[in-house]
Amino acid sequence: MEKSESTVNNNLVFGVNGKRFEVSTIHPSTTLLEFLRSHTTFKGAKLSCGEGGCGACVVLLSKYNPVLDQVDDFTVSSCLTLLCSINGCSITTTEGIGNTRDGFHPIHERFSGFHASQCGFCTPGMCMSLFSALVNAEKTPRPEPPLEFSKLKVSEAEKAIAGNLCRCTGYRPIADACKSFAADVDMEDLGLNSFWRKGDSKDVKLSSLRSYKHYGDVCTFPQFLKSENRSSLLLDSCRYSWSSPVSIEELQRLLGSVEDGNGSRVKVVVGNTGMGYYKEVESYDKYIDLRYIPELSMIRRDDTGLNIGAAVTISKAIEALKECNEHGFHTQENMVYKKIADHMEKVASGFIRNSASLGGNLVMAQRNHFPSDIATILLAVGSLVNIMTGLKIEELTMEEFLRRPELDSKSILLSVKIPDWNGLMGISSGTRMNLLFETYRAAPRPLGNALPYLNAALMAEVSCCTTYNDIILSNCRFAFGAYGTKHPIRATKVEEFLTGKVLSVDVLYEAVKLLGAIVVPDDGTSNPAFRSSLAVGFLFEFFSHLFEANAELPDGYMNGYSPLLSPAKQLDHGKIRTLLSSAKQEVESNRQYHPVGDPIAKSGAAIQASGEAVYVDDIPSPTNCLHGAFIYSTKPFARVKGIKLKPESVADGVSALISFKDIPGENIGAKNRLGSEPLFADEFTRCAGQYIAFVVADTQKHADSAADLAVVDYDTQNLEPPILSVEEAVRKSSFFEVPPPLKPKQVGDFSKGMAEADHKILSAEIKLGSQYYFYMETQTALAIPDEDNCILVYSSSQCPEFAHTTISRCLGIPEHNVRVITRRVGGGFGGKGFRAMPVATACAVAAYKLQRPVRIYMNRKTDMIIAGGRHPMKITYSVGFKSDGKITALHLDILINAGISVDVSPIMPHHIVETLKKYDWGALSFDIKLCKTNHSSKSAMRAPGEVQATFIAEAVIEHVAATLSLDVDSVRSKNLHNFNSLVFFFEGSAGEPVEYTLPSIWNKLAISSSFKERTEKIKQFNTCNKWQKRGISRVPIVHEVALTPTPGKVSILSDGSVAVEVGGIELGQGLWTKVKQMAAFALSSIQCDEMGDFLEKIRVIQADTLSLIQGGLTAGSTKSESTCEAIRLCCNMLVERLIPIKEKLQEQMGSVKWSTLILQAHSQAVNLSASSYYVPHFSSMRYLNYGAAVSEVEVNLLTGETTILQSDIIYDCGQSLNPAVDLGQIEGAFVQGIGFFMLEEYLTNSDGLVVTEGTWTYKIPTIDTIPKQFNVEILNTGHHEKRILSSKASGEPPLLLAVSVHCATRAAIREARKQLLRWKGLNESDSTFQLEVPATMPVVKKLCGLESVEIYLQSLLS
Repeated sequence: MEKSESTVNNNLVFGVNGKRFEVSTIHPSTTLLEFLRSHTTFKGAKLSCGEGGCGACVVLLSKYNPVLDQVDDFTVSSCLTLLCSINGCSITTTEGIGNTRDGFHPIHERFSGFHASQCGFCTPGMCMSLFSALVNAEKTPRPEPPLEFSKLKVSEAEKAIAGNLCRCTGYRPIADACKSFAADVDMEDLGLNSFWRKGDSKDVKLSSLRSYKHYGDVCTFPQFLKSENRSSLLLDSCRYSWSSPVSIEELQRLLGSVEDGNGSRVKVVVGNTGMGYYKEVESYDKYIDLRYIPELSMIRRDDTGLNIGAAVTISKAIEALKECNEHGFHTQENMVYKKIADHMEKVASGFIRNSASLGGNLVMAQRNHFPSDIATILLAVGSLVNIMTGLKIEELTMEEFLRRPELDSKSILLSVKIPDWNGLMGISSGTRMNLLFETYRAAPRPLGNALPYLNAALMAEVSCCTTYNDIILSNCRFAFGAYGTKHPIRATKVEEFLTGKVLSVDVLYEAVKLLGAIVVPDDGTSNPAFRSSLAVGFLFEFFSHLFEANAELPDGYMNGYSPLLSPAKQLDHGKIRTLLSSAKQEVESNRQYHPVGDPIAKSGAAIQASGEAVYVDDIPSPTNCLHGAFIYSTKPFARVKGIKLKPESVADGVSALISFKDIPGENIGAKNRLGSEPLFADEFTRCAGQYIAFVVADTQKHADSAADLAVVDYDTQNLEPPILSVEEAVRKSSFFEVPPPLKPKQVGDFSKGMAEADHKILSAEIKLGSQYYFYMETQTALAIPDEDNCILVYSSSQCPEFAHTTISRCLGIPEHNVRVITRRVGGGFGGKGFRAMPVATACAVAAYKLQRPVRIYMNRKTDMIIAGGRHPMKITYSVGFKSDGKITALHLDILINAGISVDVSPIMPHHIVETLKKYDWGALSFDIKLCKTNHSSKSAMRAPGEVQATFIAEAVIEHVAATLSLDVDSVRSKNLHNFNSLVFFFEGSAGEPVEYTLPSIWNKLAISSSFKERTEKIKQFNTCNKWQKRGISRVPIVHEVALTPTPGKVSILSDGSVAVEVGGIELGQGLWTKVKQMAAFALSSIQCDEMGDFLEKIRVIQADTLSLIQGGLTAGSTKSESTCEAIRLCCNMLVERLIPIKEKLQEQMGSVKWSTLILQAHSQAVNLSASSYYVPHFSSMRYLNYGAAVSEVEVNLLTGETTILQSDIIYDCGQSLNPAVDLGQIEGAFVQGIGFFMLEEYLTNSDGLVVTEGTWTYKIPTIDTIPKQFNVEILNTGHHEKRILSSKASGEPPLLLAVSVHCATRAAIREARKQLLRWKGLNESDSTFQLEVPATMPVVKKLCGLESVEIYLQSLLS
């Protein structure tokens, strides 16, 4: 397929990383990502969501304009970009800008050096988003920067990755890597990195960064493509079923040739980004590409307005709108254009806007009722559209366009006209007229990449009568959309009511009441009252600045408005600011065990950035490889009578349908020491999401399609109703048993504690939902049959050992016939533990039966439906406490929804109770039940049970403080452990008194975060600000972890290089890095000459279950240290064997080189391979981790949006094995915790089937939702003799500290509720309320008052 010579035969021709590709025929639905991953060696672009919502697949697309002789470079989402649409273009992936062989690009080096890559699956996409920003910054006329920098600005660097998701790092180091290229960066703002040390001068810092030679090093558009004949850009429409008309007339002929009723399906495309939202289950017969029609691609401005062709991309439309503004900054119509452009920049993400067309967005809004921002804005400004149906072309207003019958495939939107408002303003004598225009959107993410709950665009002309200084309204245009209605609407009744009115409090009050009755979401829309309240809030905000300062005037009239009405003032509203403030990372490197303790870069980070790191789906498919996809149940409990595949599926390459009947051994899909679960449902399916069968086809696309189109025949007659709640499980006594060794013990005498209490809270309730892992790499496996009845399975797994056993049992073959290999995992968080086993096992069963390789890369929707996720629970608590806030007793009744099978649920009670013990409750009693329900099996997710328990503990503390009207921080401090109570609660894991560092951390954090000073400032802020309230909270953690037995193996090869095998799996947590450091430290003790950088001699190799057995589960935060100790034991054995040889050589030669020593050892037949199995001593296997966090938030009372202003963390890592790795774990865990507490809703329908099934509905944190200032200090405490080189865990405990954000939000809401009561004229306190998890915008807004605007205005009127 790769060609070197030029041909002109209307073939599909394009370049990838400078190489020429020519494709003679291909299905038009083939995406660029499919081609890159299946037909090239470039695997850097990853599939993660398949929706354009994560950025893992981002590549640079370059187009050449021969007329202007210039190249246009921009990012696109390759999972949505159709291959046929890139004819004549050039693609650059991360391998194309640098790699191991040609040298890494400075982007790769800085991502590695700033510790910005953990699992690495998202990193290639991040690198390309940044690369595009750098390329385009160089095209600007900005001054030439110093060699180390580009022309990029800090604000642009941060926004370059705003659409890219990362689940590991917490984004701060990624932002630093990007900002390090910005010419205006303050070097002091850049965080911990491996280029310089703290305290180095600016000159030293600059000299340590490799020169950035601008993008000239990378040719984004090769010369051979420029030389191609222009005519070759048009494909042979017969061979490709792809037409690219070049005129309106040709388009009309094509559309006219599509006969009605002949069954052929035609798709009109520009960027194909709509496929990310409206998934295509069935394929189209013909594609028509509109991009070559001049009328659809034009941008023209005249005296009447701005005309934009429907095929113009949203990004190009934004550029055009901004250019209009640049030509006349202070004119009012240009202010409108700028506001439209600013709002459009919050639509989707940059790599979607670069290919999504303006017309496509509007057609989706009109035809499919897509919740479009653009349609709402254009409706407000009176835009016009041109529509072609057959030979007829008509001009419609936006309102007429949206209300007309849905466009069919023969109707085409040609262009959009945004009118110029200059000539529409009437100015009469004695008045001054101004145009007010503002756009609004309330969405889970400030920068976009999230659908809005509601959007609005409000326009009005205001004039001031100089006689009375009254403000008179006219020409109002108010548009609202995306709130659960078919299309945006004009609030005409409100417009008519306000027109001609003098603006006053009572007029505004009547207007908002009227609006609230108009903006009413359709039935079935989530959070309807919240959405209506947003509309009211936005209308109020639009006018509020005109009267807020003088609202106390008796007549309610407004004076002193003039400065507020100027367009320049309005333009300041959208001033570009950086997303993140400077942050501090305080770490101490410990040289005692060098290189252990050094903050070196993560092993493999550079090849992760360059796309060369191999994940399971990057392994080239073997010959005759098949692909699988699961058919899962959509019913919670039903009889499966049969499965039917559509006939076209079989024609599309389906080879087999594997079910429980095809299993040669036992029907086991996952197994651990606590129990097992079936691979496939038998005659009955017992939960929605249970695997029923496995479709095997020639491609992943065909397998997925066949599974999607499969029809399962269910029967529920004469069956018991399913158990779909914990309450129902209790009624039916449906529980899992907890083995006695895992049952936690009660602490103290609850009855006595309650008797000592001055106050009691009885039977308070909390409910907690689930959370999805959202690893960037979905579940994946590759199974290859081998000789002699053996099988090899590559699995992205946290526990290959258990997968090995499960496959053996399922296939009915001995374990020595099975080999499971795991090199690296693209994010796990517990979800690649037991949930990965059925995926590997199903591939193995299919491969074993068909005797052909079988692989799967699970699509995101299926992954989300089957994953299970975090355990939901219902908690009822009773607590007794003294009047000073000291708690004397706590009892909890906890019902845990474990789902249909046991998985690891029996560990939950212990994890919950051990985490609850972080406070001295006096006495702690509990009754915890594991409820067996007809939900998907819940599994371990990072800090399983512990994150829920820390919330429960803080909810109790908050409730007690509120009941007593005490400061909650004082109640927390009152209930912190002293060492005696710590020993009473934790017994053997409490350690020595010197190890209990929480009291010193607690006090130190108060000082370093200026906690008391900020608390006072927040009080002042809340007094002065009506519509923003701030809150601050300080929380502690005491977190118990346990070391687990772990194997290791070290082999020294003849050239002196070292191969290390470990039981632990590299998930992104830096396990391999710490292991390399430990091996270098332990082997360096032999003290040979010229050992150099010994780390370079060491390679950690992939886990292989036949080479290194008993690897166990990589989880619980401690696998890194256990693995390091296993490797140290191996190295000590090798050193012991080598010392006698070294001593003899020393006698003969004086100095001994490492290479000489190893050659001599080889010649003397010394065994240079050592294995060990580290088993922690019972007395020291459990220990406690300590930390604390302070978080400050600001809540917008009109929208419920919560902004995290600052988070400060101090965490005790003992003597960190690698402070850079541990810092990344702390920040990443904390941000994942923010997701749980504030953002992520993992919802199911009434049958228990997951409905948040992709990036459109499930929102993990992004760079714009993390703390604006994020300060972390790793406390390097003294020697802990029982710890491995005095180190402590960092992977899970910091996640619990994110509850500080939730508690701070609660504090802000408390202030809002107090204010609301004052507005109502009530004096009573309302401090006791329950803030749900997650505290999303609707939840927060509801607690702050859905009718707060109306109540406020009423208070002014009264």
